[in-house]
Amino acid sequence: MTGKRKVVGVLGGMGPEATVDFMAKVIARTPGETDQDHIHMLVDHNPTVPNRQDAILGDGEDPGPAMAAMARRLETAGADFLVMPCNTAYVFEQSVIDAVDIPLVSIIDETIAALPDDCDAVGLLATDGCLKADVYQKALRRQGIRAIEPTDGDMAVLMQTVYAIKAGDTGPAVAETMRKLALALVEDGAGAVIAGCTEIPLVLDQTMLDVPLLSSTDILAQKTVQLALSE
Repeated sequence: MTGKRKVVGVLGGMGPEATVDFMAKVIARTPGETDQDHIHMLVDHNPTVPNRQDAILGDGEDPGPAMAAMARRLETAGADFLVMPCNTAYVFEQSVIDAVDIPLVSIIDETIAALPDDCDAVGLLATDGCLKADVYQKALRRQGIRAIEPTDGDMAVLMQTVYAIKAGDTGPAVAETMRKLALALVEDGAGAVIAGCTEIPLVLDQTMLDVPLLSSTDILAQKTVQLALSE
């Protein structure tokens, strides 16, 4: 592999295992045969960022300043562009954008852009904070696509499952719960499902569904590789 590659700045730790999963996917998608062929990633793995969920729901500290500080550190260290492997964090993306002079890649926009052309209804598996903030729904409306969200009961189960994954439980029972949540969206008319939380792909993959599953982690990783290797 030849040519100058861009340096990636990763705002990580939101959550920790999802960040490691994202980095592994970047490595897996990078063409190369030697260490030197791979992408230079600067990672601020900061799990002390205030809880994004709590802030959105009005019960917690604004994580924007902490995220802005991370972005500045990464820019100073030499990052050419930034990524955040956390969907809910994009509710506060303006704090990051305003803090630096390098671009932030939107996991939301990239995931929407990857939808099949013939899809007119999409199921959203995302945190209640992310859904309340309307970030995915707004992007879907711009494309004329209907968003199908979990019922209140399923949303409660989804949040319990996400926090179980954050606590390290990625076993078969958790995976089956997530599969059933996705299937409920399909039964409600979804022609595709977005895994709009970076914990979800840790237990849910395409083999478990008969409709397209869009992993926001996979999509962000692929875009990261594309940008880092571009001239």
